[in-house]
Amino acid sequence: MPATPPQADSEAIGRFFQTREQKTMFMKSKQAILSGFAVAVLASSLSICTLNARAADDFDASTIAKDSALASRVPQDIAAKGVLSIGSDTTYPPAEFLAGEDGQTPEGIDVDLAKAMAQRLGLKLEFVTAQFDSILPAIGPRYDLGISAFTITNERYKAVDFVSYFNAGKQWAIQSGNPAKFNPDEPCGKTVGVQTGSTGEKAVKVFSDTCVAAGKPAIETVSMPKQTDLITRLINGAVEAVYAGSTNIGYAVKQTNGQLETIGAITYPSPNGIAVAKGQTAWAQLVADTINGLIADGTYAKILAKWGIGSAAVAKAEVNPAVQE
Repeated sequence: MPATPPQADSEAIGRFFQTREQKTMFMKSKQAILSGFAVAVLASSLSICTLNARAADDFDASTIAKDSALASRVPQDIAAKGVLSIGSDTTYPPAEFLAGEDGQTPEGIDVDLAKAMAQRLGLKLEFVTAQFDSILPAIGPRYDLGISAFTITNERYKAVDFVSYFNAGKQWAIQSGNPAKFNPDEPCGKTVGVQTGSTGEKAVKVFSDTCVAAGKPAIETVSMPKQTDLITRLINGAVEAVYAGSTNIGYAVKQTNGQLETIGAITYPSPNGIAVAKGQTAWAQLVADTINGLIADGTYAKILAKWGIGSAAVAKAEVNPAVQE
């Protein structure tokens, strides 16, 4: 879920920026999906009030057997407590969100993957809801891992190590019919929603700075901690567009019954990663080996298929892969 922006395609850049210098400045800066997102009409506004997803029961983590060889490599402090603690911002469907009869049960791609990892390592799972921008600083002291659709970036590498497990790009969402006449190739002067601390937020800042440098009005950025709140604002017309991860945007569009649509192409997919405390190389490698085992036995494919995003799969999980961002 999202520290420089993804690259835009060259044709779009050519339409938006009129000079070579402006182009150069920009370039240097830079799922079946389930039933859910019940939309309530209250007075003159719409809000996303519940998310109660139910997938075909083709993945059951309880059937995954412990791998004794992998379990023997679990760090001593984690093995002693017998619990794998995960920090995650559970407002980012379909990666992670709260659902179930009580509306407080974590579900999603990342949740299923964490369950599978915990089973394979012989650990119980503690999946903890946290604000997105608070997770990475707490990896190690508070959480054993961070799994929250984190785009792997060189900036984030300064704080944590990563294990790649998923690919996602960036996408714009707008109200259906585009009543705000939003043009992703020229977002200057528009009101755009972004999640606080995300790569989408930083990308939009660069877009805005480039607008100003070109003598155009800045983008008015609305930054919020919860992605679901941004989708609600977009439905209500409080923002003209939302810029976020392509899987999240695609899911939101499908779950809001025709009220939203995407605009523009998905820009340059980049790996998402599981965050591991900086310097814990052996632990990071164990996480990668565990995921690769799930890839090899078909469990990983089942999880992605359950959420309708098999095209985002990686062939192999890697520790600290090279990235452009």
